[in-house]
Amino acid sequence: MSKLWHKKTLRAINMTRGTQVGKCVRVADTGLQRIVGLLGKRQLLPGDGLLIVPSQGVHTWGMLFPIDVAILDGQWKVIAMKQNMRPFRITRLFWKAAAVLELPSGTLDSTSTSVGDEIEFDAAEAAAR
Repeated sequence: MSKLWHKKTLRAINMTRGTQVGKCVRVADTGLQRIVGLLGKRQLLPGDGLLIVPSQGVHTWGMLFPIDVAILDGQWKVIAMKQNMRPFRITRLFWKAAAVLELPSGTLDSTSTSVGDEIEFDAAEAAAR
C-alpha cells in the first residue's frame, strides 16, 4: 500500500461534548481508499480512525474486528451511529450523509458522542503522533 495513504491524517473533536474522538484519523477520499477502507488491518488502536469522504454507508465484510461508525452530514454533524459493528455487517444507506467516520469499538460511548453532535476535524496536531 502506498505511503501517501498515511500522509492525510486529522484530529477529530466532538465540539458538542468537548471530547477528542480521534487523534490520528486517516482520510480515505479516493475511490481506491474508500473501497479498501480498513480491510487488511488487524485492529484500530485507541485514537485511530478512518474518515471516508464521500460515503453514505459502510460494510465490514472481510474485517477482523468490530468498529464504531458515525454517519456525518455536510456540516459534520452526526446523523446516525452504529456502535460495535461486527465483521460481515452492512449499514443502511443514509441519503443525507456526506461522510462516515470509522473508529475503534467503544469510542462513541467513551466520548459520549450522540446523534446531533458536531465533529470538527483539525490537521494541526495530527502529525504529532
